[in-house]
Amino acid sequence: MSSQATPTLNLKGIGASPGVAVGHAYILDRKRVRTPKLRLAEAEVDPERMRMKTALDLSDRQLSDLKDQISKTEGPEHALILEAHRLMLHDPMFVDEVNRLIVEDRINAEWAVRRVARKLKHLFDNIPDEYFRERRSDVEYVADRVVRNLMGQVVDEEVVLPDHAVVVSHDLSPADAALMARSGRVAGFVTDLGGQTSHTAIVARARSTPAVVGAGRASEQISPGDLVALDGTRGLILVNPTEDQLALFHETMRRHQEFEAKALEAKDLPAQSTDGFRIRLVGNIEFPEEIQSLLAHGAEGIGLYRTEFMFLDRKSPPGEEEQYRAYRQVLEAMGNRPVTIRTLDLGGDKVPGKGKHEKEPNPAMGLRAIRYCLANRELFRVQLRALLRASVHGNMRMMFPLICGMSELREARSELEACRTELGRAGVPLGKRFQVGIMVETPSAALIADRLAQEADFFSVGTNDLIQYSLAIDRQNRDVAYLYKPLHLSVLRSLKNIVTAAKEAGIPVAMCGEMAGDPVYALVLLALGFDELSMTAGQIPTVKSIIRQSSREDAQRMLDAAMDLTTAEEIERYIRTEMDRRLSDLA
Repeated sequence: MSSQATPTLNLKGIGASPGVAVGHAYILDRKRVRTPKLRLAEAEVDPERMRMKTALDLSDRQLSDLKDQISKTEGPEHALILEAHRLMLHDPMFVDEVNRLIVEDRINAEWAVRRVARKLKHLFDNIPDEYFRERRSDVEYVADRVVRNLMGQVVDEEVVLPDHAVVVSHDLSPADAALMARSGRVAGFVTDLGGQTSHTAIVARARSTPAVVGAGRASEQISPGDLVALDGTRGLILVNPTEDQLALFHETMRRHQEFEAKALEAKDLPAQSTDGFRIRLVGNIEFPEEIQSLLAHGAEGIGLYRTEFMFLDRKSPPGEEEQYRAYRQVLEAMGNRPVTIRTLDLGGDKVPGKGKHEKEPNPAMGLRAIRYCLANRELFRVQLRALLRASVHGNMRMMFPLICGMSELREARSELEACRTELGRAGVPLGKRFQVGIMVETPSAALIADRLAQEADFFSVGTNDLIQYSLAIDRQNRDVAYLYKPLHLSVLRSLKNIVTAAKEAGIPVAMCGEMAGDPVYALVLLALGFDELSMTAGQIPTVKSIIRQSSREDAQRMLDAAMDLTTAEEIERYIRTEMDRRLSDLA
């Protein structure tokens, strides 16, 4: 289709994987199959349970085959997602509840599966952490697979893509995303649903494929064969662009590819500015399997190891031994590189083994993170004992999330010392004393950073929460998401206050939120004086290259000029203009 045949359509979504792509739209229609609703006679109940078992077994075999297929080409981290789907097929919360509905309500298996899936998805709605909230889609993928198998429909139909296809879909399963990315024919992804931590985003970043997610009704507004240009950094989509717009995109693509190649050359070099300021670039991980990718991209350590994955999709929390083995595996894999492990950061009603809870009206500000741990001391102590035991095996640091004041920090440290004493008396081998820091992600912590710095060994700024709490917006709410501004003057002042407090107290200060890995903000963070930035593996070479070819003195001049402005829009426009100029010069 000619780029001038129809008017250009401008769409906006969430930039999930950086880069620019141009290609023709391939619309992947994976609409959910319509679920039949039938009432069963008593004689039909047992045969229906057997149908359910057959569909579960078939689904398990399919996922096992997919896992083997993907692990050979995509690496174990993506295969691990499919293994989690297999575990869900055998989870009593899923299987027993479906069978109960078949027997007691006498409804067909397809209907029962949908009802249970809807109930399980609601369990994720109250989780503050975006990564784990996004796992709602996993329940949908598993349920859809089982229903399709119950109905004898084709599952995992092979998709034959044309070259340079921009895949447009309402949503993508982990298998779809990984298999299509592996084909080498995908120029980019566009999905209606999803966020920075959706499977499409994770797979796209791992394959360095540009992606825009959360684009609303894009799959309905884009037609098969439309020419699509997308910017995975800014979340922009142009459908049937003009010749001038297309030329600009192609030039941007060329510059981006040159810059990426140059950035990878510097991946094993230190992130040090031209005037000698050194920043340590480290990675965020959820699973141990991600370590290989981190090291391949030049990570100097782990700045955020989320421990919540062990607590999900199970009836009882992991014991001390299971947690110890998981932490030990990560520490040993990283050798002498620092590993910062965050203690449990989930909402109270999302910890396994608890009874039903009333849904919190505002979970992001409810009983979560350190608050939950201090309200459930034994659960907290189990994790602390496991961490203390694991500290023997590597260079471990630990941090407490969502600290709002000094009393929480003191209470948490008191529990740690009590566990240390308990293990010492029992003769359990312990490593040397490790640094104990805090996540600075609330306005209260930012405002009293000077006091907290007297008792914390380091700070790690969680910008995702700090920004939304500071600006009083829920970035998952589409009506106000546009107000989420990392360069808002209040945010910059908070960051400056946090860094100043850390420097004056002589403790390191890191950042592990999304802001840390965005190249647009690299010089702002260099100017502020962060000692460490933690991000996804694929972001490290680009940020490192920018820092290595920049002067901190120049970055400070840019930041000073930006902070003389008033509105977030003015500041962002100024920083983006300055960064565009500098990145063009660097590339």
